Amino acid sequence: MTDSTYSFAGAPEGAATSALTRRRALFGSLVGVTMLAVLWLAAVAVPPTSFGAISFLVLFTVTLPWSVIGFWNAFIGFWIMRLARDPAVTVNPMAASIRGDEPITATTAILMCIRNESPEPVARNLQPLLEGLVAANVADKFHVYVLSDSSIPDVIAEEEALVKTFTAQWQGIIPVTYRRREINTAFKSGNIRDFCDRWGANHDFALTLDADSFMPADAVLRMVRIAQAHPTLGILQTLIVGMPSASVFARVFQFGMRLGMRSYTLGSAWWQGDCGPYWGHNAIIRLAPFIAHCHIPVLPGNGPLSGWVLSHDQVEAVMMRRAGYEVRVLPVEGMSFEENPPTLMEFGRRDLRWLQGNMQYWQLLGMPGLKPVSRFQLMFAIQMYMGSPAWMLMTAIGAVLLAFSNGPTGQYVPVEPGAGTLLFVIMMLMTFAPKIATVIDVLLTPVPRRAWGGPLVFAANIAVETLFMLLLAPLIALSHTIFMTRLFVFRDGGSWPSQMRQSHAVPWSEAIAKFWPQTLAGIVVLTIVAVKAPHDFTFALLGTAGLVLAPVFAVVTASPALGRVFARIGICHLPEEKVVPAALEPLRLPALEINAPQAR
Repeated sequence: MTDSTYSFAGAPEGAATSALTRRRALFGSLVGVTMLAVLWLAAVAVPPTSFGAISFLVLFTVTLPWSVIGFWNAFIGFWIMRLARDPAVTVNPMAASIRGDEPITATTAILMCIRNESPEPVARNLQPLLEGLVAANVADKFHVYVLSDSSIPDVIAEEEALVKTFTAQWQGIIPVTYRRREINTAFKSGNIRDFCDRWGANHDFALTLDADSFMPADAVLRMVRIAQAHPTLGILQTLIVGMPSASVFARVFQFGMRLGMRSYTLGSAWWQGDCGPYWGHNAIIRLAPFIAHCHIPVLPGNGPLSGWVLSHDQVEAVMMRRAGYEVRVLPVEGMSFEENPPTLMEFGRRDLRWLQGNMQYWQLLGMPGLKPVSRFQLMFAIQMYMGSPAWMLMTAIGAVLLAFSNGPTGQYVPVEPGAGTLLFVIMMLMTFAPKIATVIDVLLTPVPRRAWGGPLVFAANIAVETLFMLLLAPLIALSHTIFMTRLFVFRDGGSWPSQMRQSHAVPWSEAIAKFWPQTLAGIVVLTIVAVKAPHDFTFALLGTAGLVLAPVFAVVTASPALGRVFARIGICHLPEEKVVPAALEPLRLPALEINAPQAR
């Protein structure tokens, strides 16, 4: 770890460290002061003079950190987007340290981790990457490892046949190694650890990919060059964006994520600096310190929060930083893609798996030697999901108090109208701040504005996504609450089937069986409000419509036919659908093929 030449704005390493410390102090102060101010306003809006009011204030406090931190990340990210000549360099000065033509001297293992996946998209996504490496005359520096944890016989047979063909195609050009584990110890982290034990010493870096990941060769080479230039860099994570999709759910969801992620990631990278995130894929890791220092512990106990850690990525990031190596993000769009879940059912499975993994972090908060920012990241990952049961408890307590109140007054928890309205507006502003920041930036910048379809189309798509999120948010919050009750009360984490990544219909029977608790809860709350506080019915409907309509939402947003219509007319389209990048053309994505004559 000898490199001390890079820094913020070219300053020496000591000055860079001091600048980063000041950034973190400023960010912490802004978050702390904002939380105190909002909590004061909440106490004015809902005076703590009753059980209901005190319960509201306590639970509201639990929900607040996520919103406040997101707001300040977005605020900082917005000003970086508007004022910085190169936003990525502003938050990650390593990005400016290479020209882009340096010789590739390091060897890199490309790790494709799969489990009961359809192997065709895997080969489809790898093919352009390998062709690009050959075209750049660096094929001899790369080795592909297809690391399988598949357990379904039919999938295994298809997987082995396709990998055999793929290996033969690249024989003598780029080596391809296929390995399937019979026993899936430690899940994905164990899959990668097994690679490290067998072959890790043969390579300098590893590029981690999931079955739905895609990265073009020029992006990979940029990351390798940065890693070569900085021996202190342990993990370099890209900004991942969704690939164009013909699924209604994926299209609308990733439209919103695309708007929120850039400002949020820039803002968080500004103060996190060398303690950045690792999301487990579409990143490059330095193998020697990863092998030596990133052994994830087996958690003690016998319940669903013990054993092997499901959300391994951020744990590996904090352990890499603890070992003295930097973990940084490169927040540049267009370098890194993934396919989002095509249905609410698949999204829910993935989300709840992440929830269970993040709850395991409770046992890791006391790990010795962690940096303060790293320890905060683990706490924040837990807090990300704690807001859901807090909101649901607020709703439940309010509904019970209203049900047993005297007469249809609706004053079961007295609220000061002016302060209450102001609190609501502030919370909505903070909640949507990451998207608002990027929306303003797009509208103020001609090229992105055209790429998103112009102001009118852009505004219409924002309206669609906002309605989508109004329906999705309470549905997911109650799903989190139900699942966390199973985890902490009944100590049941369930099982995790493999993801279905291709667009497919959801039967009504499956949707009703899965989401009847949400529908029942929504109907109960709306009935209580209609009887006891009819003047609040419209407001209550906004908050519970997603619960009442949960099965309908699941079926409609999974409809392949409706997805094709959305793609055809451009509802919630991504910029890559307006002008198809050369890197995406070989993938022949359905969302791009639908409009192929116009797109090309």
